[in-house]
Amino acid sequence: MWKQNFMFRAGEETPLKESENELFHETDPAMDSAGLQLEKFLSVWIQGDGEDDRPSVYTNMYVRTATLDFQKRVGFLQPLQGRAHQIKQLLTPGQKHFLQQWLSSKAPQAWESTEDHFKTLFEIE
Repeated sequence: MWKQNFMFRAGEETPLKESENELFHETDPAMDSAGLQLEKFLSVWIQGDGEDDRPSVYTNMYVRTATLDFQKRVGFLQPLQGRAHQIKQLLTPGQKHFLQQWLSSKAPQAWESTEDHFKTLFEIE
């Protein structure tokens, strides 16, 4: 199975260099948000068939919101959302464009092999 994670600051079109695992691995879950300086993020997980570094087809996408206080190293990760209407609502047009361009240039043959229902997630409405 191939998988890739993209972490976007809320509203930004280009993802961070760090993945969800890198940002949240060493953090504790926040029990209360009082006194925290939380930044909002959007985590996008894309899965497909293929090897670790070479997808052959893209199959699934999941999105979740997250918040993180960098100073106190605490945050919240919301449950993953995998329904098309949820994904379309959470992603901004710029994020959709970035992801579609990245996926189609990362492995053009995988993008061509991908079913239309997956590709529609990137349509700008």
